Amino acid sequence: MNDRLIQTQRLYQIIDLETFILLSMLGIVAFLFYRFFLKKVSEERHNNLKNHFKVLLKYFITMSVLYGIFFLGSQSLDDSENVRHILPYVGLITFISGAFFFVKTSRLIVLQYLFLGSMRAGVPSLLVNIFSLVLSILILFWTVSVIFGVQLTPLLATSAAFSIILGLALQDTLGNLFAGISLQIDKTFEIGDWLEIMNGTVKIVGQVKELSWRSTVLVGFTDESIVLPNKLVAQSQVSNFSPEGQPIVRSQSFKIAFGADLAKTIELLEQSASQISDIRGIPAPFAYVTETTDHGITIKLVYFIENYGRQFVIADKVFKIAFDFLAKNGIQIARPSLQIRQGD
Repeated sequence: MNDRLIQTQRLYQIIDLETFILLSMLGIVAFLFYRFFLKKVSEERHNNLKNHFKVLLKYFITMSVLYGIFFLGSQSLDDSENVRHILPYVGLITFISGAFFFVKTSRLIVLQYLFLGSMRAGVPSLLVNIFSLVLSILILFWTVSVIFGVQLTPLLATSAAFSIILGLALQDTLGNLFAGISLQIDKTFEIGDWLEIMNGTVKIVGQVKELSWRSTVLVGFTDESIVLPNKLVAQSQVSNFSPEGQPIVRSQSFKIAFGADLAKTIELLEQSASQISDIRGIPAPFAYVTETTDHGITIKLVYFIENYGRQFVIADKVFKIAFDFLAKNGIQIARPSLQIRQGD
């Protein structure tokens, strides 16, 4: 086969034993990274990484078989005319399998590196997918230039106008893409975080499930799926209620009848909140009088929680236990009253 289609000499120089050893070592590095640095990830993350390694093993076996066929064929290159014609195609397929293995392994290493900074809930696939895409494009351009001998510079120059038109057509998509990248670089939130997103007068609340090319996917309190464009999220006010070490403040008000012992009532409310395991002991819950009206005295109970998603369940427990404490100690809840006077 001549070199008009494939630069066979360059191809044979790339596909050698040294290249195979380097690719194999890259796979070993990925596995050792997993064994020594990711022991503390969650069970879900372990299963995810194990599936990645199973796929990577299939690629490695395929690449190894193709490399073996190519090496055997290159040894008998001088003995058979048929082998001489078929070998460049076998070499090209072997090169492609090696490129796939290289991209998959590099992607897995980047994924594991990101896991180091987020062992609690995992990482979004956006950055990993962008890395894979950029690496694949670079390998494709390099292959077209080196293996097929195509000069890309004139082609890129003539496609400038087309690139401008395509960029305008994909303006919204690219805006969402770069907004998603910016959100991840700034570490605004991670998968599993609870967010309140204020866009004008609209408030959207949910737990982050995924960050894709175009959108951020949240799961609401009633398990509804909320899909928001990344560009909208980047332009909104985002409140993150999941950072570790930062408790979430919540409060509930109780209206007590006149004549009740206020000091005793405040003590009982604080004790009732302390009985709930979901409420932090430090800072401790506290209560205070906020106002008095014709119907009674209002006391606000303030407490601190860590799980934003359980706030309504916790609030329900607070009401039940607090009312029980007050009733057992003879503290009456204020009830609205209506007085009617009959004229003379």
